[in-house]
Amino acid sequence: MDINRYLQEKKERVDSALEKYLPKRENLTLNLHKAMEHSLFAGGKRIRPILSIASFEAAGGKGERILPFACALEMIHTYSLIHDDLPAIDNDDTRRGKPTCHKVFGEAIAILAGDGLLTEAFRLMANRPEKDHSSCDDALVLDLINEVAHAAGILGMVGGQVVDVESEGRVVDLPTVQYIHTHKTGAMILASVRVGAKLGGAKEPLLKALTRYGESLGLAFQIADDVLNVEGQAALMGKQAGSDRVKGKATYPSVLGVEESKIRSRELVEMAGDALQSLGPEADPLREIARFVVAREY
Repeated sequence: MDINRYLQEKKERVDSALEKYLPKRENLTLNLHKAMEHSLFAGGKRIRPILSIASFEAAGGKGERILPFACALEMIHTYSLIHDDLPAIDNDDTRRGKPTCHKVFGEAIAILAGDGLLTEAFRLMANRPEKDHSSCDDALVLDLINEVAHAAGILGMVGGQVVDVESEGRVVDLPTVQYIHTHKTGAMILASVRVGAKLGGAKEPLLKALTRYGESLGLAFQIADDVLNVEGQAALMGKQAGSDRVKGKATYPSVLGVEESKIRSRELVEMAGDALQSLGPEADPLREIARFVVAREY
């Protein structure tokens, strides 16, 4: 299959749904809406919602009822980026080549835009807009909301972010880096896969297989991102990103070096593929997304 075409088609589907679900602008909160839109439509690949769609379809799901959950996952991811970019955390001026939210709208509005997206995500999952997931059982919807809340909260993404912040500038060991990666990034990727699988009707053996896939992919994704960041910085400085360990934030390259990190990410992608051995062509998008993760280049 053509993974680039698949990703583009699904991205367009998610973008269209996000435009529909995001509340319309109101005069008194105009800047808040503009700030939310600025970050939500800044050009991301939509990997998390696409993973939920691919997992939903691999489990036999059909129709549009995955879209509110897919969009909620992207809203939560975007909120996390807005807050990560703030001066108190990463202090980034640009995101995907564009000024970060706080650079355009100020820190206060950026904080509130992140808060708004996070809250709106849970409203969207609970409200069952129109016919998109009106056929979902109440207990299933509650379970999916719990799944996402667990992944996004102190036992997942937020907890990983705390350890990441507290580890900056310190020498950390591999278990600490792995904790950061599996919680800060991996938890929401795993939740994306599991939400799609559950909504698609996956029984326990399939859910376990997709869970193993999501666990491996989540870690591989963040390691690959770390390597891309190192290679990007090296390119800007006109240097070669070699195997020397990189100091600064707690990352796999900072502990293992760039080349060893690349090897580890490829091993994790193989593990993700192995988890899908019992599935047929319906899981091909998931297989190709895993390969895409480590094939990216700066």
